[in-house]
Amino acid sequence: MDDRDNPPGGSWTLLTGHGHVLVEIARNPKARIRDISAVVGLTERTVQAIVADLEAAGYLTRTRTGRRTLYTVNSDSLFRHEAQEGQRVGPFLALLAEKAEPGGSPTKADPH
Repeated sequence: MDDRDNPPGGSWTLLTGHGHVLVEIARNPKARIRDISAVVGLTERTVQAIVADLEAAGYLTRTRTGRRTLYTVNSDSLFRHEAQEGQRVGPFLALLAEKAEPGGSPTKADPH
């Protein structure tokens, strides 16, 4: 059994589904809904609804390229909660979108 299956302190996570989806899109703007779904552990239908929410709120835009969708994250978007009033999501996403190398040291996510 993986430690992620039984985290200390219960089953809650620090980020919401919306946060997980936005971070994954920042990591991989070419990801398909099914790919995002597999990474964040939500159904494809839930991820589709979250992507629609994020797009409607201005956090990302979707562009069709042939049969694929390319996502662009709006790093200048502001957090929605008053506790982070005036803070932009870009620095937060940049930190969380880093990919860890084997051994734990972070590397920047591929921007392409």
